[in-house]
Amino acid sequence: MNDELTYKLFKAIEANPATNQRELAASLELSLGKLNYCLKALLAKGLVKAENFIASNNKRGYLYKLTPAGLSEKTAVTMRFLNHKMREYEKIKQEIFNLRNEVNCFDDLQKQSYE
Repeated sequence: MNDELTYKLFKAIEANPATNQRELAASLELSLGKLNYCLKALLAKGLVKAENFIASNNKRGYLYKLTPAGLSEKTAVTMRFLNHKMREYEKIKQEIFNLRNEVNCFDDLQKQSYE
């Protein structure tokens, strides 16, 4: 599981701990099977815990919570994900700069050909 998916999953769990896997999968645009696999991995690592949601009419309903280790991991994942996105941003910014220069060169060539 990559940092982006882990980050989004942690964030979704924190935002709505009483969600079910089907809703969580839909909100993250994942298949139910992939979400189940990811949740099991987080549960096995002790980063998330699932408790029966007593107030739920659905006895298979769970309340997902980040454990203290999960909160620490969320911070680490967030920092790695942010750094990754910042590198992507710098790369895209450079590409935009290069493309603008290329377009300006074409414009200059067209202007010269009309003179």
